[in-house]
Amino acid sequence: MRYLFYLGHPAHFHLFKHTIAALKAAGHPTCILIKKKDVLEELLSGSGWDYTNILPNGRGDDLLSMARGLLNRDWRLFSRVLSFKPTLMIGTSAEITHIGHFFDIPSIVVNEDDVAAVPLFARLAYPLASAILAPRCCDVGRWSSKKISYDGYHELAYLHPNRFQPDPACVRSLIGRDSGYFMIRFAKLTAHHDAGVHGISGAIAARIIERLEPHGPVFITSERELEPEFEKYRLAADPAQIHHFLSCAELLVSDSQTMTAEAAVLGTPSIRCNDFVGRIGYLHELEHRYELSYGFRPSEYGQLLSKLDQLLARFDLRMEWHKRRRILLGEKIDVTRFFLWLFENHPASLQWLRKQPQIAFRFAPRSSAPGSRTESPVPAKSARNAA
Repeated sequence: MRYLFYLGHPAHFHLFKHTIAALKAAGHPTCILIKKKDVLEELLSGSGWDYTNILPNGRGDDLLSMARGLLNRDWRLFSRVLSFKPTLMIGTSAEITHIGHFFDIPSIVVNEDDVAAVPLFARLAYPLASAILAPRCCDVGRWSSKKISYDGYHELAYLHPNRFQPDPACVRSLIGRDSGYFMIRFAKLTAHHDAGVHGISGAIAARIIERLEPHGPVFITSERELEPEFEKYRLAADPAQIHHFLSCAELLVSDSQTMTAEAAVLGTPSIRCNDFVGRIGYLHELEHRYELSYGFRPSEYGQLLSKLDQLLARFDLRMEWHKRRRILLGEKIDVTRFFLWLFENHPASLQWLRKQPQIAFRFAPRSSAPGSRTESPVPAKSARNAA
């Protein structure tokens, strides 16, 4: 198999890094394409893998610039496909479906946002996709016949205990402690689906810091430019190590969807503040089914501060969140193992799943995997075994 992966966000590097490493170890030629986005290229450079940035200068945030960027990426992807000749294209972008359709190469779009939250992306990517790989709780709208469902989240591809263990020594080496501190995350919120969406303003951030500082040091990690008064809180950590800091933190306050979900699956209490609250299925599940996070719109900052005070007053906060996390992990699968089985056995794996959807359960813990006895043939030298 020859795999082409297209990554459009730093979170997508983490999403696929274990899958790509295992496929490479099993001898499958793998091509990695990226576009300029925050620290994505820094993460790829640190991995030691060859990759190509097909939009090195980035693009503007207005609709015209986005359209030009899409056309540029389509053309550059066209050229790479001609030279690499992939068997399967996998990624989080619309381009792979356009070029895949032109060359008759299967494309799997990987997403976890409901179609109502990313309508333009859905219209651009889903019609020509061969399949849509998404969590069971994710609504893909009228393209549900293409959906490959699994019980998990993107974040469990790299933060499942089989993939990640926190390193307190890494945290201590930079900030002199491995507990008793708090994190704030600011997202940029300039993607096409972020139009009209607001997050944590400077005024709200100042109020949050006032609440947190009496309880311990506060560190900020940010996609957007920080106001001068917040620069002293900036966490100068290697982006590749950020999950160690997140795992050891007492609490996260964020307007980022991804980091909120990362905190939840790590068992770190989190409060999210943006206008997407109530609109995204996997975050709604983390908040209301597993009670690992809380969401408030910016207009509800009074309720946010009240919830923050409640959490800070709990003496058993981390212990309770670790109990809730254990419940989540008992019901979810090892997402990377599932991805490897799916990709390496493609296209037969899609046919098996359509006939027997319960196959996906065999990647869950034995005690909660009703389909764990339903085994399908796997090549002797498989990437899943390499992982």
